[in-house]
Amino acid sequence: MAPYDSDSSGGEEDDFTETNVLLGYASKDPGDETISRLGGQPEWLDENSPPSASLARCKICKDLMVLLLQLNGELPDRFPGHERRLYVFSCRRKTCRRREGSIRALRSLRVAPGTTAREAAREKKKLEDEAVKSKLREEEKSTPKPPSNLGETLFGAMTLGSPSGSANPFSSPSAGSAATGSNPFSSGNPFSTAKANPETKTSSDPPPPSNADEVKTLSKTFAETLSLNNDQTPPSPATPAPPEPWPAAADQPPPYPVSYLSEAEYETLDPTPAPTVPASTRLDADADVGSGGGKEDREVFESSMDATFQRFADRLAQNPEQAIRYEFGGQPLLYSKTDGVGRLLSPASASPTNNGGISIASVVNASGTGASGMPRCGACGAPRAFEVQMAPHAIAELEADELSLDGMDWGTVVVGVCERDCQARGVGEGEVGYLEEWAGVQWEELGGGGKRRGG
Repeated sequence: MAPYDSDSSGGEEDDFTETNVLLGYASKDPGDETISRLGGQPEWLDENSPPSASLARCKICKDLMVLLLQLNGELPDRFPGHERRLYVFSCRRKTCRRREGSIRALRSLRVAPGTTAREAAREKKKLEDEAVKSKLREEEKSTPKPPSNLGETLFGAMTLGSPSGSANPFSSPSAGSAATGSNPFSSGNPFSTAKANPETKTSSDPPPPSNADEVKTLSKTFAETLSLNNDQTPPSPATPAPPEPWPAAADQPPPYPVSYLSEAEYETLDPTPAPTVPASTRLDADADVGSGGGKEDREVFESSMDATFQRFADRLAQNPEQAIRYEFGGQPLLYSKTDGVGRLLSPASASPTNNGGISIASVVNASGTGASGMPRCGACGAPRAFEVQMAPHAIAELEADELSLDGMDWGTVVVGVCERDCQARGVGEGEVGYLEEWAGVQWEELGGGGKRRGG
């Protein structure tokens, strides 16, 4: 147990560890934040250019879904000039719950005019610099190095004591002699011009490629290499279906009440590890049957041994009112590793941990070659990166006015987005585009003891 000193605050800064995860807290007071929120009606980047209503329909019953989360996703340091928002929708029908397609995610993007040109200029400068470095490396490789044995190279002299060690390098070799070509001053001398063809010099050789040509060639090669290394070919362009208009507000399902994500702070964790069940602990399922039976006790024991869920619950318990967890390119906090989403997102090997076994390693790195397991972007084929997940407390906020106890039953909703933040096809600068992103839902596990929910 960690030492306790109620009279001293010295070293208090060492009592907590701050992570890179930004936590969002819901409030009825909007404060300065009116974009990011739970529930309500979606607000589009351009009210005159909403997405097709088909993107917000349940894939099972085809009903229009309701908004769970709207998030201001602008990242000026990572994506300058990109105005972006994220939306998460859910079907209200109970018969659609726990089925894939009942929760969907959208990314909205508007690229400021001139952003593409600036990005192209930066990329061109990068390619030019790489071309210069590549040329210098080639020149260094082509520069002749001084031989290690100068005497042997110039005069053909062999090591002392060898059979040919006494051969005269200046003598004229006889016909058929094996020493032909050993005289550095014969026609075999690479520096000799005695047999150089004068017409060769005057022949019109193609001019060396200019720097611009090198850059074009490098750019093409880079693009071809990227295409070859991409194990999933982007979908071929197809004529998009005409957008489906949105029905009148009165014809839409009732939205959830609005709670603004007006408070945010980086996650702080108590480094004191949570108590663990000793390895030597035994449970006799047949013991004390009269007090409730061994089956129920075994279920409780096995639940306590579920390290993934326990870590999920322990971490949320340190900040129990968190509604969302945000870290672009970070690692989602998994509810389970045994369901479909957990198997996709679990790192291939154990990640470095601290804070009592809490993993802080990143599933998706900057180059997108990490073990994210998420499907690639359907628009450009780039890898997807984790951006945000909804925590169970968001359900309490969304269903604050619900009288029924049979509400939403997910443990967490994980949203993965295109790591390049690509735009929809055919959408120009200054226009708004919408793309569906990946929503991984981990549902609450049902068992003899009922639902279990972290937080």
